[in-house]
Amino acid sequence: MNNSRVLWLSADDPPDAFPAVENALREPDGLLAAGGDLSSDRLLCAYRQGIFPWYDDGQPLLWWSPDPRCVFQPGDLHVSRRLRRSLRQSTSEVRFNTDFAEVIRACAAPRGPESGTWITADMLSAYERLHREGWAHSIEIWQDGSLVGGLYGLVIGRAFFGESMFSSVDGASKIALLTISRMMDAGDFGILDCQLVSSHLLSLGAQIVPRDAFLATLSRLCDPPVPFENWPIDPISTADLAP
Repeated sequence: MNNSRVLWLSADDPPDAFPAVENALREPDGLLAAGGDLSSDRLLCAYRQGIFPWYDDGQPLLWWSPDPRCVFQPGDLHVSRRLRRSLRQSTSEVRFNTDFAEVIRACAAPRGPESGTWITADMLSAYERLHREGWAHSIEIWQDGSLVGGLYGLVIGRAFFGESMFSSVDGASKIALLTISRMMDAGDFGILDCQLVSSHLLSLGAQIVPRDAFLATLSRLCDPPVPFENWPIDPISTADLAP
């Protein structure tokens, strides 16, 4: 079922007051609802249902559930010979959750002179709150004492919902992706949700899956819906990630 109308939510509506994702628009692909708020309860309910917020400054809060979905599952990530060589020669290291605020701000920075950002001030505040509450996390690439790349996202149960990544040196965001891939291989996570299909992610091995299959996977991996706490305490040498 698909209609041409978008449900408007009120901040007073219950956190789970989203319409069924089957009602998301086909054009623009996946637009499901508008309004509401970025409370932690509403965000967590949204992600468990395969819904995420995405909007620009000046727009209302928009909620999306596109079909199909772009994901990595265990074993999907392609590690090129170039990346393998770079890993073996690297002096960088991976840290976890040591500077979430800087990672999300680096992700929010415009990528070009005419580009904007979808990570608004309200989004920054909401995800920093989720980080303090134990739901949002950062995978950070450090080199010579400086943060040079990373990604952030939410983890519910064994599902990692990737939000954004950045690199200030070549290949740093790929190292962050590889770190998540290694954690999936170890059984920590069962899926990395990348939300929207992109040629770059597909070139790295991401898969396109129908929304109903994605939701079935979420139902299994997000049960029980608890934070993930088994993060490495010590930094990991990037060279140790090389296959």
